[in-house]
Amino acid sequence: MIKNDIDRIRSKFKKEPKSWIRVGMSTCGIAAGASAVFNLIKGLISEKGLDICLKKTGCNGLCFAEPIVEVNTPWSGPVVYRNVNEDTARSIIEQHVCGKKIFGPAVYEDKCGKQLKVVLRNCGVIDPEDIDDYIARDGYQGLKTVLSGMSQDDAINELKESGLRGRGGGGFPTWMKWNFTKGIQADEKYVICNGDEGDPGAYMDRGILEGDPHSVIEGMLIAGYATGAGKGFFYIRAEYPLAIKRIQNAIEQARGYGLVGANILGSNFSFDLEIRLGAGAFVCGEETALIASIEGKRGVPTPRPPYPSVRGLWSRPTVINNVETLANIPVIFTKGAKWFSSIGSQTSKGTKVFALTGKVKNSGLIEVPMGITIREIVYDIGGGVIDDRNIKAVQTGGPSGGVIPVEYIDTPVDYENLQKLGSIMGSGGMIVMDETDCMVDIAKFYLGFCVDESCGKCSPCRIGGYQMLEYLKKITGGRASMDDIEKLERICNTVKRASLCGLGQTAPNPVLSTLRFFRDEYEEHVKLKKCRSGKCAELMTYRIIAEKCKRCGLCAKNCPAKAISGEPKQGYIIDAAKCVKCGRCFDVCKFDAVIKE
Repeated sequence: MIKNDIDRIRSKFKKEPKSWIRVGMSTCGIAAGASAVFNLIKGLISEKGLDICLKKTGCNGLCFAEPIVEVNTPWSGPVVYRNVNEDTARSIIEQHVCGKKIFGPAVYEDKCGKQLKVVLRNCGVIDPEDIDDYIARDGYQGLKTVLSGMSQDDAINELKESGLRGRGGGGFPTWMKWNFTKGIQADEKYVICNGDEGDPGAYMDRGILEGDPHSVIEGMLIAGYATGAGKGFFYIRAEYPLAIKRIQNAIEQARGYGLVGANILGSNFSFDLEIRLGAGAFVCGEETALIASIEGKRGVPTPRPPYPSVRGLWSRPTVINNVETLANIPVIFTKGAKWFSSIGSQTSKGTKVFALTGKVKNSGLIEVPMGITIREIVYDIGGGVIDDRNIKAVQTGGPSGGVIPVEYIDTPVDYENLQKLGSIMGSGGMIVMDETDCMVDIAKFYLGFCVDESCGKCSPCRIGGYQMLEYLKKITGGRASMDDIEKLERICNTVKRASLCGLGQTAPNPVLSTLRFFRDEYEEHVKLKKCRSGKCAELMTYRIIAEKCKRCGLCAKNCPAKAISGEPKQGYIIDAAKCVKCGRCFDVCKFDAVIKE
């Protein structure tokens, strides 16, 4: 019965056309102007009567090159065009599609080949708003495999053999979470997709939800079957409107195909889905706070145990997995646990999606096998540091992670190796920093984020976080003593041990890791009242070098504090007492006559 239903769905498919155009239409692409490009191409196809299929897709990871247009014709094969505007799009249609000549100036060539796309396998390839596109690429085959004869134990054992660990940050074995929930007798059980992505610089979950929503739905369906759950909830932050729209559309399409609802694919398994929106509180990424939010309560953590797997949503057993974890599930049950476990390192199986951002040339979403080195990610995939400056450090794990200095750039990226360096995998943010970044200022930024996002329930996080931030402000403001560094470190260790939830327990990580690897910068701020990177404004002074000054007066015209005086004949000087250290004079000077010391 189940196989016949899948075959019935597949019988609707048409063969992929020989000629097609894909336009990346996720948030990053739309923000860069992809909608106008899509509409222009659509109009030109109609106007010229072209026999070519136009398709909108999700993000293919090349966020630095958006809008992205991919063209496939029988004579050319797939060609990717980058940074496409309306003029470029017109040239692509006229030259490539009509004239059978590749439009060279806009072609993007990826010569790296070190990515391995498992989770992102469909992003940038399928239309995320068309279920047929997903099914055509083995979509819902994992669900068919499970429902065609696997028991709950069989499914969980397959997951155990795969070695999949939670991609939300902690790296807890996914099978174990599922097994806890399966073993509890209850009148109702739940599956929750944690899409409350809040790390600065991270957008992995958004990219998956927007680009391949059915893969996450299929993962939740398999989780529901394996654990005995009958209902699932997507918890997505309200700041992701496109992701929410596409998930809702995907749920409705799946329900229409009998893939969500009662007696799925003619089996005895029933499972329904709905969406709940988060209000943007970072703390609601923590499981118990997320559950409270879904229940309509204030989103604050509660002590564990009991863990949600045993007693979660409305006191029922609840499996909570993040978006990336769930998107791995269908592939495991389609290609097999042995195939999945053959990828990665000894203890970290599979791939990991990262949002590669910061001072890197090719920023965007990447997916790499576990065990790849940081150097390979930054230079081979990311293209190196902007302006070819020297890399100083890489920050992983968002506000909960740590800063890894350049000396460890050849470290393999997996759970254990990052933990040894005082960082974590986290959900997948990876921010590249160069020699212009101040490590004390970086620690202050992340700690400030955690202080703002703290729910305030426990005093170690509420009070300790504030005190840590005050010490960092003293250090970057030139008002600290050497004793303050020692006090800061002691408070960090106390907050780490005593906080109630993961937010407070990991908030000191950026501070502790920068103290460990860049203590000399802290001491320089305190002893010399100097910031070598020029990021701590209170420690900077601006001066005009008379020999270089061309007396154009641009600095004086742009000074908001009127701290620059003089005239073209005599030259200009900066009054340090009036200077607010905004750096505007430094930015506008075209002759490098303004320096900061």
